[in-house]
Amino acid sequence: MSRLRTGTTAPPLPTADAAGAPLPPVPADGLTHLQFRRFAGCPICNLHLRTFAVRHPELRAAGVRETAVFHSPAAELRPYADGLPFPLLADPEQRLYRAYGVERGARALLDPRVWPSVVRGLARSVPLVLRGRERPPAARPLGGRLGLPADFLLTTDGRIAAAHYGTHAADHWSVDQVLTLATEHRATEHRTSEHRATEHQVTEHQVTEHGDAAHRAADLA
Repeated sequence: MSRLRTGTTAPPLPTADAAGAPLPPVPADGLTHLQFRRFAGCPICNLHLRTFAVRHPELRAAGVRETAVFHSPAAELRPYADGLPFPLLADPEQRLYRAYGVERGARALLDPRVWPSVVRGLARSVPLVLRGRERPPAARPLGGRLGLPADFLLTTDGRIAAAHYGTHAADHWSVDQVLTLATEHRATEHRTSEHRATEHQVTEHQVTEHGDAAHRAADLA
């Protein structure tokens, strides 16, 4: 699978989430943070998504629509959507994963940098499962356990503003990184818009001067 690059056109997303609800609209100048997770009930994924849930008001204020994709069936994914203020997409056939070039490999769990996140994720999930407040993940989740995360920042016109392919299961953007990337993208867009406006004004001025010179030459003739 080939990776997608910044500036290229993003593959289209489905119109409904795992619960069948339509995806919320993106503001006119907004962005979509699309994150690819592993399987429903993944302790690392659950812990990570909770950090985005807590700071969701900041993301909305910054014009960022949050959306997460899992390679699990919708029925398995729905229980984990409770309490999350953003949609989860079920992609059991991994069509989106392939379209976005999302990878998998043993390094997802064998990389030592992921182990602290595994411990923190289990420390959160195990007590909840034992108290019946969270469903345990499938013993053999569809798509396996070796998926790697990926993050994309998408514009409203379908371009990829930024992309990150994880090297292990916990190598993903934080909320702060998403907010920073959104700010940087808007600053770049603003500078580009100003540059285009200046170029347009210069072109108009040159056309006017050329027209005036032509009129003067005609008068002299």
